[in-house]
Amino acid sequence: MTANAPITQDVLTLPRKMPEGGKINLVGLTRDQLREALIAHGTPEKQAKMRVGQIWQWIYQWGKRDFAEMTNLAKPYRAQLEEHFDIAIPEVVSKQVSTDGTRKYLVRIAGGHEVEVVYIPEDGRGTLCISSQVGCTLTCSFCHTGTQKLVRNLTAAEVVGQIMMARDDLNEWPVPGARTDETRLLSNIVLMGMGEPLYNFENVRDAMKIAMDPEGISLSRRRITLSTSGVVPEIARTAEEIGCLLAVSFHATTDEVRDKLVPINKRWNIEALLESLRAYPRLTNSERITFEYVMLNGVNDSDEDAHRLVKLIDGIPAKVNLIPFNEWPGSPYTRSSNNRIHAFANIIYRAGYASPIRTPRGEDILAACGQLKSATERARKSRKQIEAEAGLNP
Repeated sequence: MTANAPITQDVLTLPRKMPEGGKINLVGLTRDQLREALIAHGTPEKQAKMRVGQIWQWIYQWGKRDFAEMTNLAKPYRAQLEEHFDIAIPEVVSKQVSTDGTRKYLVRIAGGHEVEVVYIPEDGRGTLCISSQVGCTLTCSFCHTGTQKLVRNLTAAEVVGQIMMARDDLNEWPVPGARTDETRLLSNIVLMGMGEPLYNFENVRDAMKIAMDPEGISLSRRRITLSTSGVVPEIARTAEEIGCLLAVSFHATTDEVRDKLVPINKRWNIEALLESLRAYPRLTNSERITFEYVMLNGVNDSDEDAHRLVKLIDGIPAKVNLIPFNEWPGSPYTRSSNNRIHAFANIIYRAGYASPIRTPRGEDILAACGQLKSATERARKSRKQIEAEAGLNP
């Protein structure tokens, strides 16, 4: 399989035309798609480029959802837009706020499905963790999301709509004509929520292009990090077509252990994954790959694991993000001790790699890494069932 070969799954992605009144949702359309949609519904071709720019700014720079508020468009044209189009984002079903300020949103998308989105504030800024699929197909045994079956891919509108929803809640849309404050409450995006982003590549790509567009949400590509469990054929495309930073859910130093923790390893093993990372087009010391490594007591946290990890990533500009395991009801693992985590981190650090230990956030509302799972889909599995599925029982 070549590096640019598409990954196919039997996963439904909803069409852009929503059933409610047959209107087309403009959110999530690329600039070219928006232009085509406007022309198809009465906008003169000579005006289309200008109209795209105007509507784009109203939606993504100012956060407007009502065509009537787009005051640099003539009233008859606004009425024409209202007749054919909609500006719709996911609906917030509930919001929980952790004692540490972390916000977890349960949002509803088309078809009545739900996904979770997490905002993590820190020092006047904040990171939004967004989802790319309803459920997940990867069944990583340490991850709560992995116990929820995959339902479908999110559309580009539903991916970028999570960012717009969070900006609504943070009251962060600027006022047209007012002085722009460069300090952003929502300063970073991580594609680390529900689902594997590279199994929904085109929609994720289109959504991130919108997020990075300088005439809209305008986030730097270096403030967007895509996390993959190792969909090797799509890794190069991430650099070429999105250009964001890359994180890899690594979590083990042998294929035997990684096969259990991250079953996609059975398709693309550690050697294949590392080979693709060494060839990553944007690989530099300033744009290092982040290796995410969840610390599981007695599973992957030994000194030997740390030394093996150093040898595996030798030559790759990287940092190792150590994640204390965030326990969830029925999980088959426990968190490594603080002493063990720090000993592991020191080995990595002495080898010349940054090895920050992630501070767990939002654990009291199950908003921490690996804990996301839509409320209506929380499985009532016993620990024994989960351990069996993880291959931990004979």
